[in-house]
Amino acid sequence: MPAVLLLGVALTLAYAGDAHARKVYRCVGRDGTVSLSTAPEPGSRCEAKEFDDNVAKVPNLWGSMGVINGTLYERQQDGQTVYSTRNLPGSIKVLSFTVETPPGEPAHVGLGNIGKPQLDKFAAHFRTAAKANGVDDAWLRAIAHAESGFNAAAVSPKGAQGVMQLMPATAKEYGVTDPFSAQDSINAGARHLKSLVRRYKGDLTLAAAAYNAGIGVVARYGGVPPYRETQAYIAKVQALHESYRSALAAQPAKSKRGKKR
Repeated sequence: MPAVLLLGVALTLAYAGDAHARKVYRCVGRDGTVSLSTAPEPGSRCEAKEFDDNVAKVPNLWGSMGVINGTLYERQQDGQTVYSTRNLPGSIKVLSFTVETPPGEPAHVGLGNIGKPQLDKFAAHFRTAAKANGVDDAWLRAIAHAESGFNAAAVSPKGAQGVMQLMPATAKEYGVTDPFSAQDSINAGARHLKSLVRRYKGDLTLAAAAYNAGIGVVARYGGVPPYRETQAYIAKVQALHESYRSALAAQPAKSKRGKKR
């Protein structure tokens, strides 16, 4: 649910029967994160924004106020029910929402479609890169499948290239001279994923979110951003990961050695 509708729901619930103007508070926590709330949040610096009674006229709060979380929580505060996008003590989750990816962000759904595992696609390159970098072979393939559908010549609308859909700056960071070389792309993608897995202490969901939307975005939101593209991408990768794990486990030992493509 977009932020504008979410806050409309919250305002309706919080002020049912009240004909006066409504307020939404933009609150900045001690850690610098931003949230929206129907009442000032304890321990945060909050600024009130007032709107008239027509909830439909509430503006796009996401863009103008910088809400930080894709979840709406309910809590009791000073004898009243308060709705907020920050999970304060005593809160219960009401619903989650997604937002449009802001212009300029690299987040994307991916070029590859979910389908059957394609174990013959650059199999030796994936095995070698996964082993060399200590990442899960099935997960590395799942990322490639979601990113490009194993198309070494793929170029995304946002400029990502090759099998692993590396942005030019990322490819340069890992010394890739030919982004359309399957071997170079897979090696660099595995190294990048190794770095992300280490950063997020083995959390593959956060690593996938950062691969998709960038480390800075994950830091900004303190976790998976509420971008529709990123959440769809993560769901795709997770489904593919399970599929590739099962397919690789079912391979005969001889087949797993395979031939280099």
